[in-house]
Amino acid sequence: MQMLSIAGGGALGAVARFGVSTGVYRLFGRDFPWGTLVVNGLGSYAMGLLFVLFLERGLVAPELRAAVLVGFLGSFTTFSTFSLETLTLVEQGEMVRALLNVAGSLLLCLGACWAGIISARLL
Repeated sequence: MQMLSIAGGGALGAVARFGVSTGVYRLFGRDFPWGTLVVNGLGSYAMGLLFVLFLERGLVAPELRAAVLVGFLGSFTTFSTFSLETLTLVEQGEMVRALLNVAGSLLLCLGACWAGIISARLL
């Protein structure tokens, strides 16, 4: 049952990632990997928030926890896409943009995960 929960969550996460990143690219354009940055920031915040609620507080069953944390967020966040987009910027000679993407992703995602943890602990 847990594997089916993860698979279902993964399918939903992939569709959500596509929808969010596509919407962000429509707003801000494709000259910088804004869609991936936003998705990873949102996913990191959600991971921190739900980690506390699901694991520390034990608010959901193990199957739902696996579906959301492993399945949904695992496919919603896009580290492999981040890596490819960053290397593409490097290959295009866009070193400043590549470094901005690395620094922005690192700072945003660590900060977002921390904010999610703090948010959940304040609930």
